[in-house]
Amino acid sequence: MKTLAIKAASRAEYGKKATKAARRQGLIPCVIYGGGENVSFTVEEKAVKPLIYTPNSYIVELEIDGKKELAVLRDVQYHPIREQILHIDFYRVQEGKPVSIAIPVRLTGNAEGVKIGGKLALSARKLVVKAMVENLPDELVVDVTPLKVGQTIFVGDLQFEGLQFVSPATQAVCAVRVTRASRGAAAQQ
Repeated sequence: MKTLAIKAASRAEYGKKATKAARRQGLIPCVIYGGGENVSFTVEEKAVKPLIYTPNSYIVELEIDGKKELAVLRDVQYHPIREQILHIDFYRVQEGKPVSIAIPVRLTGNAEGVKIGGKLALSARKLVVKAMVENLPDELVVDVTPLKVGQTIFVGDLQFEGLQFVSPATQAVCAVRVTRASRGAAAQQ
């Protein structure tokens, strides 16, 4: 899995007044928790843009005042009108323990149903999986070649070595939808 390094500075002052002052300076208040003490810190807004505004998932290497921590992005809070990032939560990656993270889905192949006029629809752009950090892939590659018109691939149908799906087994990943062209092709056969 890809890693992104971000420099951070620990926070000594808390509360509404201190966080507003930090945001005016272009800093985002953050917290890292899990497997030890909670650490509050700030990061520059431009440092986290490659992490937030991307479809990819990353393991984040935070350098907080010289101390390095591995973490995953857990939650981002936005201002309701300005779309400004207000707060970010990170979850500490602990050695020997699995981590849950949303991983993007990529479809490969040419579905049988699409060849006769069906429409391939991706229902889940990301799926939540649980695995050891070293087993986490950059993306989940799903082969759609055997799909016929009206068929769906569910999370329960997927098998990846070393991964356990947190997303429900009944969640649809992709499907080939019925179209007028596919109905006409089926009627001619």
